Amino acid sequence: MGDKDKSRKSSNAVTMHAVAARAGVSPMSVSNVINGRTVRPATREAVLRAIEELDYTPNVAARALASATITRIGLLYHSAESAFVSALLVGALDAASRFGAQLLIRRFDEARSLADILFDMVAGGANALILPAPHCEAISGTGLVERLKVPVIALCSGDELPDMSSVRVDDVAAARDMTNYLIGLGHRRIGFVRGAQNHVISRTRFEGYRLALSEHGIDLDPDLVVDGDLTFDSGLAATEQLLSLRDPPTAIFASNDDMAAAVVSVAHRRDIRVPDQLSIVGFDDSPISRKIWPALTTIRQPIVDMTAIAVESLIAMLGDSQARLSPAISTIYAEHSLVIRGSSGAPEHLG
Repeated sequence: MGDKDKSRKSSNAVTMHAVAARAGVSPMSVSNVINGRTVRPATREAVLRAIEELDYTPNVAARALASATITRIGLLYHSAESAFVSALLVGALDAASRFGAQLLIRRFDEARSLADILFDMVAGGANALILPAPHCEAISGTGLVERLKVPVIALCSGDELPDMSSVRVDDVAAARDMTNYLIGLGHRRIGFVRGAQNHVISRTRFEGYRLALSEHGIDLDPDLVVDGDLTFDSGLAATEQLLSLRDPPTAIFASNDDMAAAVVSVAHRRDIRVPDQLSIVGFDDSPISRKIWPALTTIRQPIVDMTAIAVESLIAMLGDSQARLSPAISTIYAEHSLVIRGSSGAPEHLG
């Protein structure tokens, strides 16, 4: 009986990260296999073999229930009007339901300090927090993460953070891939709409755009780079500015889908044919990218799956007393992909 109990204890100590390391894949791939999502056969085989070898019990909800604690995960969001936030909330609610956790959702109140809001969430019962960008970036390095005394995971941060784990895509690589795609179609004058200055992704996605231009020997034209703030309205203003240039762009890359949808709207209003006269691309693959016409070419970051990974990771931390008190800092990279739809094509003179 003693040996059986020892074996069970060892099994419960194995983490999803340990399975990922044994299989040679990312923790997200492990989660995808566990939850029945589509993965490459070789990946599935490697993960299942690692699970068997390590005697891993993947039912994190059952482990949380066994610990006799109620898991309450706090999620702070900025604007319900954002297509990104809509996908984020769907992912969080779905994951919390599947893993047996309660979700405490709070909208950011600009009249209050971020620190006060987060301490209120903890005082209100949240024993773990998911912080999407830019909130995670705003508190990183301030000492606030340690003072909250609950596990915190950053979601969609523009860069790795030194004091909290994060689930993110490589924004530089993704923006570089999109810009390379446009250049491959024959575009040379590519407008870029940046995001808000308080978002690190404004810097990292612009860096990917700049790198791709440089690698193809295309000079960066400052007139083709316009600031937005990741909202639809800012995308409208940015597009008007770009299309009013004496030599306007043949393609516009917006830093998120909300602003890219605004570019499409302005193009329709100006009777500009998309994509014949103007290619338009975005970033996120949020629901709005599939609802507009033509549907938007974009970078897909799997927000719903990434949120599920964040929820699962927090539940695992809460079930491990050592990890709860002193969580290891790690970055889980989700795979981005280029989703090509009807809003992009070769410039008209090359078509």
